[in-house]
Amino acid sequence: MDEVRPLALHHVGFVVADIASAMEGFLRSLNASWNQQIWEDPLQRVKVAFLTTSPGVPQIELVEPVGDRSPVRKFLVEKGGGLHHCCYETDNLKAELQAFRSRRAILVRPPQPAVAFGGRRIAWLLTQENLLVELLETTLVASPLKSKP
Repeated sequence: MDEVRPLALHHVGFVVADIASAMEGFLRSLNASWNQQIWEDPLQRVKVAFLTTSPGVPQIELVEPVGDRSPVRKFLVEKGGGLHHCCYETDNLKAELQAFRSRRAILVRPPQPAVAFGGRRIAWLLTQENLLVELLETTLVASPLKSKP
């Protein structure tokens, strides 16, 4: 098996009904900053924006469903949104997926490029403890996506 290094927390995802409406409250509550960028990802069927509280610390991601087929729509409707996932960066996505699966995590969504990360691939897993984990490649290995802020 390939080497698996310790994971680095990249961000924590929070599902909201509307990023524009929720942003002011998050900025105020967390004393955070925002670069005014909202990414729409057609593969993920979501819009996302990232808040920063301090340089070099994990970010907060606001996630808004796009359309009725968005994978976070049900979470928003049934649970009212809220804390959704933890995202970790990995140098070796393939090895990390194998390691998670060896610990009985279930692959929810296989690797695919993400607009907000310049085409770096992400994958989704659900642990035995019902923790939704997003894995993000540290470096781009696939061809980059055209992205629109």
